[in-house]
Amino acid sequence: QVQLVESGGGSVQAGGSLRLSCVLSGYTVSTLCMGWFRQIPGREREGVARIAYGGSATYADSVKGRFTISKDNAKNTLYLQMTSLKREDTGMYYCAARTTAYCSTWAFMYWGQGTQVTVPE
Repeated sequence: QVQLVESGGGSVQAGGSLRLSCVLSGYTVSTLCMGWFRQIPGREREGVARIAYGGSATYADSVKGRFTISKDNAKNTLYLQMTSLKREDTGMYYCAARTTAYCSTWAFMYWGQGTQVTVPE
């Protein structure tokens, strides 16, 4: 039912910016809790940001002030605007969703296949 497709990854120099997109099918973005995760080489997958259906957002401490999660209900798309990128941000980024209003944890039901973000030193 629910399908998530990420795009927008690439390679940028430290200090640069990227905007990731996640197109949702089978459901409506406005109804869901959605989030972004990443898996940095040598580390376990971690939550980066999540946003509730009402728009309330939560960020990992490591990205506060640099990343912004948002959504476009008309386009049924989730975004992650990343600025001031660091080498430590390099990894695979995943879009995720859950079909409940509950959005106070990092537990999600549906996942995209990921998009690679590389920040060389």
